[in-house]
Amino acid sequence: MKETSIFLDYVGDNPRMRILQYLIEGRELDYTLTDMLNAGVSWGTLNSLIPKLLELNIIVKTRKIGRATLYKINKDNIISKKLIELYDKILVEETEKHLIKIPA
Repeated sequence: MKETSIFLDYVGDNPRMRILQYLIEGRELDYTLTDMLNAGVSWGTLNSLIPKLLELNIIVKTRKIGRATLYKINKDNIISKKLIELYDKILVEETEKHLIKIPA
């Protein structure tokens, strides 16, 4: 059974948004390309999207471990900040919709 994502329901389920969601969810961590395959995209798609996201400064290279380069969402970029805010807002709103109201 395929997992659903509230965020992707709002912004569209495509490879670019899957990668961004993965990086936003783990915004304090950095990831290798192999790690990012867990976002549900193919190797070829990942290798074509990462250079564009780097060019747009939405993600940044953080360090190298051996031959692997690690990346994370660029929290200093205004677009990335807005995407993070949108992600957080969607989750809060949807969570509040589903909370059981406990009478006082």
